Amino acid sequence: MTDKQPPEIAQAAAEAGAKKVHRTWDRVLVSAFLAGAYISFGALVAITVSSGLDPETWGTLPTLFMGAAFTLGLVLVLVAGSDLATGNMMLVPLGAMQGRIRGADVVRNLTLVLLGNLLGALFVAFFLAVQTGVIGHAGEAGSPGLTFERLAGIASAKATGESYWQVFLRGVGCNWLVCLAVWMSLATTTVSGKILAIFFPIMAFVAMGFDHVVANMFFLPAAIFADVDGLTWGDTLLNWLFAGLGNLVGAVVFVATSYWYLFLKDEPAQAPAHGGETAERA
Repeated sequence: MTDKQPPEIAQAAAEAGAKKVHRTWDRVLVSAFLAGAYISFGALVAITVSSGLDPETWGTLPTLFMGAAFTLGLVLVLVAGSDLATGNMMLVPLGAMQGRIRGADVVRNLTLVLLGNLLGALFVAFFLAVQTGVIGHAGEAGSPGLTFERLAGIASAKATGESYWQVFLRGVGCNWLVCLAVWMSLATTTVSGKILAIFFPIMAFVAMGFDHVVANMFFLPAAIFADVDGLTWGDTLLNWLFAGLGNLVGAVVFVATSYWYLFLKDEPAQAPAHGGETAERA
């Protein structure tokens, strides 16, 4: 089977977005929990492989290593199948733009998926990152201490080192790239093709330090659970708010609306497909 061309990708994306709203709330929530956990696995391995690298020696290369490792998260989301809010921010509104679903369906889906993503991220942050000792505490020797220092640096920079405007803009850039990864993955049905489509955009946004709301649902709570100084839940919630808004703009404006205008604006809307368990998930 040949790969899809951009107009065909647009049709597939709109169809996938429409199918997502025709699942029961409990299945959406479970699927979203898995996606939050998968992104957190990517974040945790990214911290682990980039810990202990002295910037005086390595410069900014640790962010490249971190970005390459973080791609695991979206690979798991797209290949294993689950619902990630940042991908749904592009797919589901695109389905609405083509008249397949209603605006209320978009709001309901994104709300449920964000909740599920949060629960999955918190689970991994508390039980599998901190309680296991993979992330240590201040002053701890060995690998746990190194991962603590790396996490502390990342979380502090995101929660207190960026202005809200910067968080918003970094959220825009992040999800523009994430949604392009999802978009390009729809071009192929092969696992290898999907991994290749995912790798470079995801590596790029992490290496540039952009803000992904679901990844931050892991980084910031994990830092709080590990007793990183200077972080509060108030800082965390504000980061999620502005990162999430930026992610929404990046998805809806720069990917969904742009490609709807290019390839779907003059196409007749099709009836929504039910039985959406076979939908492409992101």
